[in-house]
Amino acid sequence: MGDVTTAAAMLRGGPDVWNDAAIGSLAPAAAAVHAARHTAEAEALAAQGLWEQAYTHLRAAVRLHHVAGSATTGPDELDRLRREHAEAREQSRRDSLTASYNRRYLDERLAALLSDLADLGDDTVRTDGICVALADIDHFKQVNDTYGHLLGDRVLQRMVVELDAALPEGAFCARYGGEEFALVLPGRDLAEAVRLCEAARERIARHPWHELHPDLTVTVSIGVAHSDGRPTGVERLIGAADAHLYTAKQSGRNAVAYRDGRTGRVRLAGGAGRRRSIPQPVRTTG
Repeated sequence: MGDVTTAAAMLRGGPDVWNDAAIGSLAPAAAAVHAARHTAEAEALAAQGLWEQAYTHLRAAVRLHHVAGSATTGPDELDRLRREHAEAREQSRRDSLTASYNRRYLDERLAALLSDLADLGDDTVRTDGICVALADIDHFKQVNDTYGHLLGDRVLQRMVVELDAALPEGAFCARYGGEEFALVLPGRDLAEAVRLCEAARERIARHPWHELHPDLTVTVSIGVAHSDGRPTGVERLIGAADAHLYTAKQSGRNAVAYRDGRTGRVRLAGGAGRRRSIPQPVRTTG
């Protein structure tokens, strides 16, 4: 009786109070009863979209099922809940329109990469650092105003496909906001990141946009920033990429801008650097 009373009190106190000693004191039948209650609570919370709370109850139910053993058929239900939780977690990281990663994931993942740079266990990342590029669709407001927002949405969706097309392993694309996207390239030095971004710019310029509308053409401007392994923050790195993006825009758009590590001057990739005047921004972000 004492085991059941203790377990009931713990259930009222929430799933976090199930410590090893308390669970170990339960008989299998009692553990099965309380596992079922936590599973039901997890189901109810999941139905409301409260996935974090649901998963807390789910963890308690899993631990109780280990004690219950064959007294319950709960594990199948728990596996389903785990899959649903994983799917919901992935959906929470994705932009609903383009299916690329969203700003939340970008901020969290980039912060983790930068803070753990010295402990990633990857010599390439430690040596070459991390590059971040911001890509902005040129004159996108005119696309919406001229062809309508539905076609503008299709442009955004195709843009993600083109930006994703040649990303190396470990890199990812995220929608930064509106018509602006971020590319995160861990373990890539500045020269390779610029090459990848210039290839993406050319691929987008060559894309058959006329399939969406006979008169439609789309280009992007890109700013590339590099963290060479020294400590830096998300805002500082994004700020540098944004400053270089602004330079690409000022230089006539449809270009990739970056700061030359040797000269400290901002340059444009490819032939654009030889053909255009390049304004040098005030260096405020490193």
